[in-house]
Amino acid sequence: MASSSRSNNNTPRESVVVDCGRRRTSCGYCRSPRQNSISHGMWAHSLTVDDYQDLLDRGWRRSGCFLYKPEMERTCCPSYTIRLKASDFVPSKEQLRVSRRIQRFLDGNLGVKRADVLEDPNTSKKSESFIHQNSSKPMSEESLPAGSEDGEEIEKSLHYLSVQIDNVIQMLAEKGEFPSGVQLPKASVRKVSQGKRKLLVNESEDLLYSSNIAFQIAASIKRAKSSGKIVNDSNPSRVCEEENVSSPKSIAERLVASLDPTAKYSGLFIRACNGHINFYAPSKQVSASGSVQNAPVPKKSKMKRDTEGNCSISPQHYQVKRRKLEIRLNVSSFNPEEFDLYRRYQIKVHNDKPQKVTENSYRRFLVDTPLLYVPPTRDSTVPPCGFGSFHQQYLIDGQLVAVGVIDILPNCLSSKYLFWDPDFAFLSLGKYSALQEIGWVKENQVHCPSLQYYYLGYYIHSCNKMRYKAAYRPSELLCPLRYQWVPFDIARPLLDRKPYVVLSDFPILQNGESFLPQVTDDLSRGQFDDIAQEDANDVPMLEDEEMVESELECSDDEPDLETDYPENGDVGKVLLGINGSCMKYKDLRRVFGPKQRSYLESQLRRYRRVVGTLLSERMVYSLG
Repeated sequence: MASSSRSNNNTPRESVVVDCGRRRTSCGYCRSPRQNSISHGMWAHSLTVDDYQDLLDRGWRRSGCFLYKPEMERTCCPSYTIRLKASDFVPSKEQLRVSRRIQRFLDGNLGVKRADVLEDPNTSKKSESFIHQNSSKPMSEESLPAGSEDGEEIEKSLHYLSVQIDNVIQMLAEKGEFPSGVQLPKASVRKVSQGKRKLLVNESEDLLYSSNIAFQIAASIKRAKSSGKIVNDSNPSRVCEEENVSSPKSIAERLVASLDPTAKYSGLFIRACNGHINFYAPSKQVSASGSVQNAPVPKKSKMKRDTEGNCSISPQHYQVKRRKLEIRLNVSSFNPEEFDLYRRYQIKVHNDKPQKVTENSYRRFLVDTPLLYVPPTRDSTVPPCGFGSFHQQYLIDGQLVAVGVIDILPNCLSSKYLFWDPDFAFLSLGKYSALQEIGWVKENQVHCPSLQYYYLGYYIHSCNKMRYKAAYRPSELLCPLRYQWVPFDIARPLLDRKPYVVLSDFPILQNGESFLPQVTDDLSRGQFDDIAQEDANDVPMLEDEEMVESELECSDDEPDLETDYPENGDVGKVLLGINGSCMKYKDLRRVFGPKQRSYLESQLRRYRRVVGTLLSERMVYSLG
């Protein structure tokens, strides 16, 4: 009998799948040749949450309505399903820092790009976004200390000034003051040491920070011209003029002219000097002619430290603007605002071509789902939101900044994809959303005791971009052969030796010696936190028309599975769907001729092997 989803009524709702066979695709992790990544695929017309839970526990994942399972022993980047028990989760120091950073931002104590002035959704104007206000207060000597030796405060100051220069560069680029087609570098403002100050200017005692971004921009323009990305003008006078405009000195002067509003808020004074952008202490003021004049020094406000040791200014000196974070959980559906955010994320973070990030591809990848929604019940078997596919929205002061695409199943929350606003990258929203999702599982165990695990998708030990998932501890990896869960601390030494390992064989090494795993110091310190990744994402499948064609393209030279795997039991109990009816294969065997029967049984044996005996007898194998 077909499996039925949990429901308030007695109408059975069953899983119906179409077997797509084995596929060879290009690897999205190592970009290896096409023939090196092999997986088994199915198209799901409908899928119960119980059946999908069991498929997850056999190494399957979904991309829209397409289900896929890597053939671990054949693929170039073996992908192990990874999960952790939410109640056992122990956050690392880095993960705790992410939570504290978010809280400081919400409290108005974190100065960052666009932290306070968010773009009006009803207008496309961005000209004022580069003028930053730190939590609705002027950035005076207290918040940007001149000459302070406090390392953390200086780092904040340098970051703030770098962001302001980047904003000005972007503004000038949009105005066409820099050649199009040039990849402009990011600005970096550094503290000027006492020994180097005299090498730059005579007023060494007042110079605090400096940036050489103008030299980097000039070099980028020169490289672009030499590579042919910028066509040189044949007019000698025009060429000479362009060279002068693209000189470090000219670029620095234009940047300083545009940075003038920043000086009013920072309390520092800015001057261009031989291509450098210099920032001076407020005790001296730089005149238009370049001379330094005495200026009044702002009185210092009393500063205090919070429980974390962070400096803050007494409330009587300014009015802190607090921000509101709202998290909404919605059943998966198309939302234009979400799509706009997804499009920006894919183009700016993953460098996707704009013409490929379409509404159609977005719907297929992150909106369409075969999961049958299960509404909440009065008993303790379903959480208040129900089971199914959801979009979890993160809004700050009403502005959508991130969306987590998740599946909530009887035993777990499965994280599918996360996309976020590139302007809020400083908040590490990928890590923060993972912490929120783990917390959600803990909270909802009261409503649904079976809901205990958090699934992070695939873990690929050979891919640095995916190894950050092991930072969520203590995690487990799924054995690709026996489908047993093995602690990551045991699996890691095995994966260090080779990419594909039957993890459940860990008690015996290849040389026959016993193996007793030990937790090394780097594991206990959570060394994976240092990997600069923010997305708990697997590579998208079927996200555009080309991907669909390659996924559904059948390969003629694949080895026959029947020669590689012996038949595992009789396929007579496999559930078949024909013309709207559902019957076991043994009851339909006589309908098929000898050749049809031989071919179908070979397909059913492969299907039975990849989904398991129980699921092959519960899900409907559709024949059309």
